Amino acid sequence: MSFRSVVSFKKGEDKMVDGFIPAHGGYQKLQSYKRSLVVYQATVKFCREYFSKFDRTVDQMVQAARSGKQNIIEGSMASGTSKGTEIKLTNVARASLEELLEDYRDFMRDRDIEEWKRDHPHARRLSELNRNPDADYETFRKAVEHKDPAIRANAITGLVKVTNYLLDQQIRKLEKEFLEEGGLRERMYQARVKARGKQPWEKK
Repeated sequence: MSFRSVVSFKKGEDKMVDGFIPAHGGYQKLQSYKRSLVVYQATVKFCREYFSKFDRTVDQMVQAARSGKQNIIEGSMASGTSKGTEIKLTNVARASLEELLEDYRDFMRDRDIEEWKRDHPHARRLSELNRNPDADYETFRKAVEHKDPAIRANAITGLVKVTNYLLDQQIRKLEKEFLEEGGLRERMYQARVKARGKQPWEKK
């Protein structure tokens, strides 16, 4: 009998039963993914309205936003067989969004727009919205599609910073799990030892 018994777990997620490949996927439930999706959608619309389609900045910003989102997905799906790959891809997502953050700051600096401090009324309101675990694009639409570029750029910048914070927390958790649980090789060995111990011809 194969160790790899797969049963339905959740959309986009498999769960291994009595095997060495743990439950993985389920990225749709990650707060980092939810915020990165909002950042990507907002960035596409922002670039469409504030830059010429021939401006290289458009490709750079959209690709950075997409890389952040996609690497969270890929890392989540790879976690079942490689915790190291999950950590690596999550770090790539974090780096891509840091690059995107600097692009938004460049936009604001070029236009003498001041970046909101944490105690700014709009920043506090954004923080309140971010506390909603079910927040999606509609939650932030008023801010990220605001006609005032100062509000719009700052709102998206704030969302990027929140996503980066969530990714930092996620990376620390993944590192801790790797140290405590090991990787696939350790689980394969343990599963093999356990399985062999159940065979009737094995010595007790």
